[in-house]
Amino acid sequence: MSEMDCVHAGSGRRAEGWRNAPAEARAKGWAAGVAMLVCVACGGDGADADDNSIRVGAIFDLTGPTADVGTDYGDGVRGFADWINGQGGIEGRPIDLIFQDYGYQVDRAEQLYSQFVSEGAVIFMGWGTGDTEALRMRIAEDEIPFSSASLSHRLGDPAEAPYNFLLATTYSDQFRIALDWIAANHGEGTPIVALMHNASPFGLSPAHQGGIEFAEAQGIDLTLYEMPRGAVDFTAEFSRIRQSGAQYVVFQNTSGPAAVALQNARSLSLDATFFCLNWCSNAQVVQLAGEAADGLMGTMPYAPLTVDVPGTRVIHDYLESTGESAEGRTNAYTQGWWTFAAFAEGMRRVLAAGQELTGANIKAALETLSDYDMGGVTAPVTLTSTDHRGSKGLRIFRVEDGVWVPFTDFIQAPAS
Repeated sequence: MSEMDCVHAGSGRRAEGWRNAPAEARAKGWAAGVAMLVCVACGGDGADADDNSIRVGAIFDLTGPTADVGTDYGDGVRGFADWINGQGGIEGRPIDLIFQDYGYQVDRAEQLYSQFVSEGAVIFMGWGTGDTEALRMRIAEDEIPFSSASLSHRLGDPAEAPYNFLLATTYSDQFRIALDWIAANHGEGTPIVALMHNASPFGLSPAHQGGIEFAEAQGIDLTLYEMPRGAVDFTAEFSRIRQSGAQYVVFQNTSGPAAVALQNARSLSLDATFFCLNWCSNAQVVQLAGEAADGLMGTMPYAPLTVDVPGTRVIHDYLESTGESAEGRTNAYTQGWWTFAAFAEGMRRVLAAGQELTGANIKAALETLSDYDMGGVTAPVTLTSTDHRGSKGLRIFRVEDGVWVPFTDFIQAPAS
């Protein structure tokens, strides 16, 4: 979409797919304000934006190779914007969210970033690893606080990416948690692990940013296997994995390819324990893989909506108020919602202090978050001027009878 659709609170008009937010206040104490302009944009011309609104730019993958998880994440970001505007906005100022589908194309991401920043976006909600890493120096030059759905470890290092913030456990920390669990529970002999990964910087991130070295230190035999984009069968890869004697297979991919791989492995009667990292630890992989997903382990930074905590209840209440259901929604929705919520808290602190809402001030405010409660959906977040990796812990979940259930308590990532 390229044109803006705006909703004016109390006007009786609605943009398609958007409805009034619930009346009850957020558990963290967002104060309800008077009725005001609520503008949620589905494009980027910036027309008719209220002078008092806070413009936020975003890109989502709704049609590209990661759309299987990108759509739910984008819906979570948009859902939070709609919900918080229904609570009166941030310190009385509504969110003006401008976004577009970028189809997982790095050049398109760079174009949309420039466009939205030129239109006044003070923060940016990104998506992929390749495009976020390509943008990180421009983000720093523009002083635009940026949170990406990418959990690439280097993006949480202010020395390399000063204006990037991670609100979930990095891919590298997730991988270390999985490898640490494998090493502790393997028993005798050398654990042999196959990492099946997306053919992209996202896919290689956990291994190339500390995972290989950690596996060696743990005495784990680790081999990487690329999952070609668009592949509909991974039998050839599993033939090599079987020959390697691997007892464990870890997926760094999205739900669709991981589900195909699980079905392949089941048809081949491969005897292994399977792990999904963040972007295939969700309800969708279970729906697609069916019985082949039984026993699948997952490093899950954000709780699925089936887990009853304050941070999922507010989402359930919002969806019900719009006439929608949480049925079929994944933890990608939770992650999109609460990632934006943490950034909103940073902006709230700036405004509450009477400061101008600039990128530098928002960055400084985010760096004051200490054990910030994310409604129980993930471990509390702490950000500092020297560490933008907000969360170092997660729970391992396991698929039992078609449902992800917590398998461990929150586990902190072992030291790299």
